[in-house]
Amino acid sequence: MAGPSRTTAANPPYRLPPPLFHARCKACWFVAALLALVIASFATLDLRWGEFLSADAARSMGKFVGEFFPPDTKPDFLARVAVATWETLAMSALGTALAAVAGLLLAIPASRMHERDPARGRMLTRWLLNALRSIPELVWAGLLLIAAGLGPFAGTLALAAHTTGVLGRLFAEAIENMPRGPGAALRTQGVGEVRVFLYAGLPEVLPQLMSYTLYRWENNIRAAAVLGVVGAGGLGQMLQFHMGLFHMGKTATILGAMLAMVACVDALSYGARRWLTR
Repeated sequence: MAGPSRTTAANPPYRLPPPLFHARCKACWFVAALLALVIASFATLDLRWGEFLSADAARSMGKFVGEFFPPDTKPDFLARVAVATWETLAMSALGTALAAVAGLLLAIPASRMHERDPARGRMLTRWLLNALRSIPELVWAGLLLIAAGLGPFAGTLALAAHTTGVLGRLFAEAIENMPRGPGAALRTQGVGEVRVFLYAGLPEVLPQLMSYTLYRWENNIRAAAVLGVVGAGGLGQMLQFHMGLFHMGKTATILGAMLAMVACVDALSYGARRWLTR
């Protein structure tokens, strides 16, 4: 019978936790630099916390919030809010769908499918994706309003342009990180790259691509509501109009419609992403 195992100095039974800070820890230096940046930001910005937390500011905010009640619930106004809500929802859905298609088409040349893939257009395509997503939706809308005019068409194109850059980059990363085994097995049989991607690559990453698309749709719902402020239609345009005229009851109704729409879409998207990842 073997005797009880011994613990030696070279093989201790317990390992001590690592030190909180170590000179060779790259993550520690990164966190330290980030904290220094935050502290420097607080020191250089003119943040008037005393005025913000004063009693006068609290009274002014209370009076302002009180003007939102009661919300306007007239049937004709609610009908117009419903139409604007549908317009905002349609803008976000169509913009996200266009971005998903364009993002996938750009993600393929922006990815290295396997180790021997030359990926000649990878760098150029990634630069294009970086340029698309580096311009915010509001700036895209301002630029496209000149060409497309006022209304939801410019807002839809603005969402599609920015989201194409975001989804294209996410799709490219997912494609590059997909398992190589199924594709390599098909290549050894002489199958072309297009069929390899359709039959081996796309089924592997499709749930992840759908999850990314749904998540971006959630974000585009909020962005579409904001784009209306620059004349791109939907709830945002109604919000900008009635807030400019200090119609606070109507503004409260529009804000309530925004909250309800975002909550419903978030719940729907969350459920769909849970179902896709099972």
